[in-house]
Amino acid sequence: MSRSPGRRGPAPSQLSLFAPAPEPAAEAPELDAMAAVHDDAARLAARLPAGLHLGTSSWSFPGWQGLVYARRRSTEELARDGLAEYARHPLLTTVGIDRSFYAPIPDSDFLRYRAQLPDGFRCVSKALHAVVSQTLQRAQTPPDEDEGRGAHRARVEPNPDFLSVPLFLSRVAAPLLSVFRAHAGPVLLELPPVGPPHRLPPRAFFERLDAFLGALPRELACAVELRERAYFTGEYREILGAHGVAHAYSYWRNMPSPAAQADVVPVSNAPFALVRLSLKPGRRYEAEQRRFHPFNRIVEPDPAMRAEVARILCEAAALRIESFVLVNNKAEGSAPLTVRAIAEEVAAAWQGPTARETR
Repeated sequence: MSRSPGRRGPAPSQLSLFAPAPEPAAEAPELDAMAAVHDDAARLAARLPAGLHLGTSSWSFPGWQGLVYARRRSTEELARDGLAEYARHPLLTTVGIDRSFYAPIPDSDFLRYRAQLPDGFRCVSKALHAVVSQTLQRAQTPPDEDEGRGAHRARVEPNPDFLSVPLFLSRVAAPLLSVFRAHAGPVLLELPPVGPPHRLPPRAFFERLDAFLGALPRELACAVELRERAYFTGEYREILGAHGVAHAYSYWRNMPSPAAQADVVPVSNAPFALVRLSLKPGRRYEAEQRRFHPFNRIVEPDPAMRAEVARILCEAAALRIESFVLVNNKAEGSAPLTVRAIAEEVAAAWQGPTARETR
């Protein structure tokens, strides 16, 4: 049962015939600079295999001026209206909608995104946290208010809606299929880490996962990103394969490398591939956030990771299945620059003599 998930041209801008002539020194340098970036990226994109979609985990970063955006804009401006310019970049052919993990996205926001995107551009959205988390955290105030300023603790409770089919259908699938269908790429089921005290036993987890994946609508492609090594087994692979669901090859602090994950769940196990590069194994999100800000340069390149990802993507291309890559700034320092580095790695591998002999 397969749930397999064109490239567009930029829409021309049009000046009013009655508008005053633009100031020659203000806009032209920015536009010329992005034209050069786009021309260079287009030449690289032309060397990539068909069906490969590269992008970033989100798009609202002012530090990407000169990499993705012509001028500096606020985070709020980019979050609201930045997709149109993002989608004009020849290498950025998908994007993550990360905010859908925290709360359902209103139809009005999906409609605004839709208005900014060209035909054929598909987004990878996260499933709602309330569906994919085994536990919930409830705020709990200590009985003695003098124990410390801000000494609020979180009480961890089992989530009664973990892998709830009705909740997924109503809060995740319905909005995507009703107002965002043309741009709905794979839905990412990111299963957060739980830890031994609250983790479901493997047998109970696999039974619930199997039932859940079997009830998903065929119109949506889905991928599972595990963040618990205890579940990363052959049984997990077989359940995904039985339902045409992909494993998301992750780059994250507590998981094996992407290549090691591909050894357990091969690319051929699903009708498409998804790679998500979030955080170097062993690192902490908050520390990398501070170290890498404002995300306009590569701070810590990881050539081994790039090579592993390129092998996964070339294997998907050789199998003639689509692949999606989402890169976070915390992977190496600047998501757009990591995207470019991976594109260069893939282009070199895909056009090399060994690759050509296998196609």
